[in-house]
Amino acid sequence: MILSVDGLSFSYRGVPVLEDVTFRLEEGEMAALLGPNGTGKTTLLRTINGILRPRGGSVLMESKDALKCSPAERSRFFGYVPQRGDPVRLTVFDAVLLGRRPHLGWSVEHRDLEKVESALASLSLERFALRYLDELSGGEFQKVLLARALVQEPRVLLLDEPTSSLDLRNQLDMLATLKKVVKGHNVAALLSLHDLNTAFRFADRLLFLKDGAIRGVYLPSEVPGDIIADVYGVPVDIVRHKGIPMVVPS
Repeated sequence: MILSVDGLSFSYRGVPVLEDVTFRLEEGEMAALLGPNGTGKTTLLRTINGILRPRGGSVLMESKDALKCSPAERSRFFGYVPQRGDPVRLTVFDAVLLGRRPHLGWSVEHRDLEKVESALASLSLERFALRYLDELSGGEFQKVLLARALVQEPRVLLLDEPTSSLDLRNQLDMLATLKKVVKGHNVAALLSLHDLNTAFRFADRLLFLKDGAIRGVYLPSEVPGDIIADVYGVPVDIVRHKGIPMVVPS
């Protein structure tokens, strides 16, 4: 077990947003967090990462209590990719290099530069290395945020709708790269997604969230249609195409 979330709860100004959220992530596992808008997916990712302080419950990073760890310790364990970021006047290369901060000593080493170059290449961003962030499209900027998280070399990646600004090809490329990283480096990833069929295609497990609570955790091959109808309020059929489950509204 690489990440354990147990009974996590959170409120905004006394209004409950998360209630008793419990799940586990294993090494080499990519889990998709699914649910309608406003159900608490972003809040859950930010609470796990320590950006928000929970009302109750625990988050264990392997055997460590994340809530008692310093921000520096959490930054070496979690790589967080927000849904939106503010482009600043930095080059793509320098923005990705910032992801190495948890590992830097007094200076940037050759190994740090190699990590940045490798991350840019894995996401086909080499040609943008010297371009400024505020000159990028939304999809390009989103890929830069992922590259920055990858060079951080975290144990767990937390990604908030990482494909929302990407076209179909770039969605597939990004998720294939992410899955390769997760499997090849024995890390874990938890990502919120809106596209159910993309989640079925790439995720190892699916976590369905509604009204701040986990309604079910399933392997893609075992998801019943009624859980989707319950969470999204839409009756669906689950069919198979070349062995991959797909969701079709009834």
